[in-house]
Amino acid sequence: MDDRSARTRGIALTERQRIAWLRLIRSDNVGPVTFRALINHYGSAETALDMLPELSRRGGASRSIRVAGMAEAERELESAARHGAAFVGIGEPDYPPLLRQIDGAPPLLAVKGDRTAATMPAVGIVGARNASASGMKFTGLMARAIGRAGYGVVSGLARGIDTAAHRASLETGTVAAMAGGLDRPYPPENIGLLDEITGGRGLAISEMPFGWEPRARDFPRRNRLIAGMALGLVVVEAAVRSGSLITARNAADFGRPVFAVPGSPLEARCEGSNSLLKDGATVTTTPEDVLDALRPLAEPDLFSPRGSAEGQAAERVQGVPSAMRLPPNDRERDRIAEALSQVPTEIDEVIRHTGVDAATVYLVLLELDLAGRLHRHAGGGVSLAAD
Repeated sequence: MDDRSARTRGIALTERQRIAWLRLIRSDNVGPVTFRALINHYGSAETALDMLPELSRRGGASRSIRVAGMAEAERELESAARHGAAFVGIGEPDYPPLLRQIDGAPPLLAVKGDRTAATMPAVGIVGARNASASGMKFTGLMARAIGRAGYGVVSGLARGIDTAAHRASLETGTVAAMAGGLDRPYPPENIGLLDEITGGRGLAISEMPFGWEPRARDFPRRNRLIAGMALGLVVVEAAVRSGSLITARNAADFGRPVFAVPGSPLEARCEGSNSLLKDGATVTTTPEDVLDALRPLAEPDLFSPRGSAEGQAAERVQGVPSAMRLPPNDRERDRIAEALSQVPTEIDEVIRHTGVDAATVYLVLLELDLAGRLHRHAGGGVSLAAD
């Protein structure tokens, strides 16, 4: 559990590459999946940046795509440095190893604090913001026991259960996943807690730009980070319409075990966590329930950048020359567009239906994506955006 040799593996980006990656992910219509498709096709972020306007035009964009400039990226890097933070790429040693294994992992993370916390096997603990006193107490007991067993604790810096989880694991290692920029913590009353986390054995992470004020739609992305980093997720208290249930759904989608603490059926803030138990989550009344289940999963190889195809590809992605193809012709574009609708469709189904080779289908989808005409869905489905 204390072996950190995995941190010595991986390939560091050069500063030139880091700037190009930051420019690419900050450009319009470029999310993590699109970022990866661009790098895989063109071999480098710099080449992909040059191709963005042309790809967007071919996809039928109604206006020119905004490509993040060099000065914009340099300002963000300078802002990170002023705040004692940095950007870590997906193939680098300090990138959270389990996070890199999920579909659409952020290519770059802003990080601040003790980076060893990112590479520890970790347990996510989430729950209600308006937590009960007993829920807060149980969370503290759970987080301390998990920390003493050698695991980090990942949570979302929110009020209630998140706060209790972070405070109880300050000495053993905790990670705060944030919905806004690292310089825009939410809620404001946890600014002091964030300082304790980043000033000790903890780490703050975000995929959002510096200066970004968190909005409601940003919190599901934060929840995805928590689920992606964790070997397993513990839900202490959660209402039916709760962000904690989104995190639990993410964890289940990633193949991570979900644990739920049973609560009174008369308590509204336990209704969601109780529903998780009905859906197959593990009943959790002691830390040992979690530790016993996770022990076989915490093998050192899981925490190596080379432990997944995603990590391997990310390490070599900048240096591999891409087979540069001629642009798809209009007939191929029309056939692919006709196969799509506003109902999510698997890409393999589009390939089978059209008879167009996979590389061409992926390139046309990339054009549509950059033109703002395509939606990507969990599990790899795609659909046309509404006009």
